[in-house]
Amino acid sequence: MAEKKDTTQQNEGEGNRTAAREYNKAQHDFARSGKVEEKAREARRAVEGAEGKELRDAELVGTRHAAQGNPEVKQ
Repeated sequence: MAEKKDTTQQNEGEGNRTAAREYNKAQHDFARSGKVEEKAREARRAVEGAEGKELRDAELVGTRHAAQGNPEVKQ
């Protein structure tokens, strides 16, 4: 009888190397896709358009959280 392969995600500890590898591959694939300039133009239109204030507000919230650190993580 063949053993079933464990398909659950393994805990890789501090820093998930599998996720990092997949992220890096996706970034390289996107960079080679030829869509970078198009997406940059879309982002500029969003920031300069009606979504701009909402995007800037979200950026402020994110940078504020990053500066404060995660309160659930003991430093």
